[in-house]
Amino acid sequence: MNNLALAAAAVALASIAAGATAAENTEGAMEKCYGVALAGQNDCKAGAGTSCAGTSKVDYQGNAWKNVPAGTCTSIKTPEGMGSLTPIES
Repeated sequence: MNNLALAAAAVALASIAAGATAAENTEGAMEKCYGVALAGQNDCKAGAGTSCAGTSKVDYQGNAWKNVPAGTCTSIKTPEGMGSLTPIES
């Protein structure tokens, strides 16, 4: 993993951690967040012909989602943009 990818992952994790207060208010609720998973680390929905979790081919793939604390998705910043509650078209 190159330095840019490591930095991006650190920023994404920091963004998730920063939103922990919002998640605590919803008692551990989670939401699907598209475009924030690193390659092979998505929770599901990575497109036709995939078996689901762990099938994303590239970092921040727009049609792959990761479960994140509720209320934090759209505040997660990646090198490709912000997290989205709906699939991101390429």
